[in-house]
Amino acid sequence: MALKGQSITILGAGIGGLTAAIALARRGARVSVIEQAPELTEVGAGLQITPNGTAVLAALGLGERVARIGVPLQAVELREHRGGRLVLRLDMTQAKHGNDNPYLLLHRADLVEMLAQAARRHGVALILGKKATGVAIGFDQATLPFEDGSQRDCRMLVGADGVHSLARQAVEGTRTARFTGQVAWRATVEARHVPIHDMPRVATVYMGPGRHLVTYPLREGRLINIVAVEERAKWVAEGWNHLDDPANLRRAFSSFPADVRRLLGLCENVHLWGLFAHPVATNWYRGTTAILGDAAHPTLPFLAQGANMAIEDAWVLAEELDRNDEAEKALAAYQKRRRARTRRIVRAATDNTRIYHMSSPLLRGPAHAAMRVAGMLTPAMMLRRYDWLYGHDVTRAC
Repeated sequence: MALKGQSITILGAGIGGLTAAIALARRGARVSVIEQAPELTEVGAGLQITPNGTAVLAALGLGERVARIGVPLQAVELREHRGGRLVLRLDMTQAKHGNDNPYLLLHRADLVEMLAQAARRHGVALILGKKATGVAIGFDQATLPFEDGSQRDCRMLVGADGVHSLARQAVEGTRTARFTGQVAWRATVEARHVPIHDMPRVATVYMGPGRHLVTYPLREGRLINIVAVEERAKWVAEGWNHLDDPANLRRAFSSFPADVRRLLGLCENVHLWGLFAHPVATNWYRGTTAILGDAAHPTLPFLAQGANMAIEDAWVLAEELDRNDEAEKALAAYQKRRRARTRRIVRAATDNTRIYHMSSPLLRGPAHAAMRVAGMLTPAMMLRRYDWLYGHDVTRAC
């Protein structure tokens, strides 16, 4: 179905939904995005757009804009939780993944604003404050009933409505999520409060028994992003909007280096959420309804790929819809191109937990020593570990 003139509705105005809107509109579709929030504000803070993600943004004509709002990553450092001793440094300026697009650190709100502006420039209608209560899939359309009693009939519907996706429920039913026994805090600190003259463009991972903490700069170094993860048995609700007492975060990481403790001492607003494992969807479409992003493949945040996968999905979906004459054929091709890759990424993110959280000193010491030696003797090999991930460019895949 050539996209020119086709009417497409997207449910959800997050990163995946807005990127899909741009990709579809650039190919001639008439796109409307339905969002339940009354305005496009993003809780959370930092995220990483890796070369596989920035490749898509560049292909959508947004390469220069995203580079202006992002901080280019120079290195990744893994450090021990006691004393902060360096375990491994990956010089990202030397990384050769076969993909020359940049690795950027961005504030989520800045990326959403940039995407929303681009969507509007391409004629996308952003309909805010409209909460859907379900998705009903018929033979040749889907219907969205809304909380205000109205409804919308959609010739084609794209569900980009997140972890608790109504579209996914309609496509393949409810799937049970499993609490991983981990919780995560997010916070930001203004860099002017930190006694560092030049904020390094480095993502630092402090690894401790049953916990780890990540810091990196945002907004030209004016903000420091903090993500901290702790293993615990007590369940915490899923989602980013749960405020927590900063004292709980400080207590959980009280054995970490002094500079980390000072940074946590500056945290005033802290959000906490539980980390849940969700299966990647078996079916990504039904009828003329498709799902993408977290609706299709929620992931743990240990590989920084949630937003990148959604951005990749958006490009592939638009490309296949424009390439194939029939919607079902197009959606089947989209699912085929995306499902295996997203499964691999979700597995890799889960595996990183074991690297960061080793509790036994008998295992942690030798493992850190091995990484330290490998980083000194074979740095190029360590950088190539994720060539399959960062080097992949969906805009050139077919």
